[in-house]
Amino acid sequence: MSDFLQRALSSLGRKYIMAVTGALLGIFLLVHAVGNSFIFQGKAAFNAYAEHLHSLGPLIPVAELILLIIFLVHIFIGISLFLKNQEAAGNKYAVKSSAGGKTWGSRTMPWTGLTILAFLFLHLFTVRFVDQTLPIADVVYRVLGNPLYTLFYLFGIAALALHISHGFWSLLQTWGVHHPQYNVLMRIGACVLTALVSLVFFAVIVVLW
Repeated sequence: MSDFLQRALSSLGRKYIMAVTGALLGIFLLVHAVGNSFIFQGKAAFNAYAEHLHSLGPLIPVAELILLIIFLVHIFIGISLFLKNQEAAGNKYAVKSSAGGKTWGSRTMPWTGLTILAFLFLHLFTVRFVDQTLPIADVVYRVLGNPLYTLFYLFGIAALALHISHGFWSLLQTWGVHHPQYNVLMRIGACVLTALVSLVFFAVIVVLW
């Protein structure tokens, strides 16, 4: 095994990989939120945005493949770190004692991650892998017109909010952005960023309903 691979698979290396992949997924999420916000300008603007994306041709599947790889690496590394932490805990007492001061976001990371994964599959098969000749606005209106899907959409966004609220903070800690004087401000910043992204997705439902 090469020295690079050994370092990458070490506990510290995996934390850095989680931080990098998490940051890349966060950038995608911000771009996706901006794209979704076009629907606030009406169906025509949202359709025009989708048509512009489709005009990029082969770049779209290439970008999707790269995104899939990043997502799978993030999941795999996340699961491995979670199992390692569980193993290190050793017993229920250690788990409870180490949880002091943790937020809801940090405590639920594995479960919110699984919820996001389930939501992603549903989202892809109801919005992405459909008849591409249909205007995307009509597809979204039809899908979110289903109360069950809307309910799961809300649940998925809530899980996403919890996940990224801790993910952004954890990313800063991994890269050494830590100072007692500014930690509170950074936590507030993580919450504000989470709220803004989540509100865009929640607002889409309000507009469509």
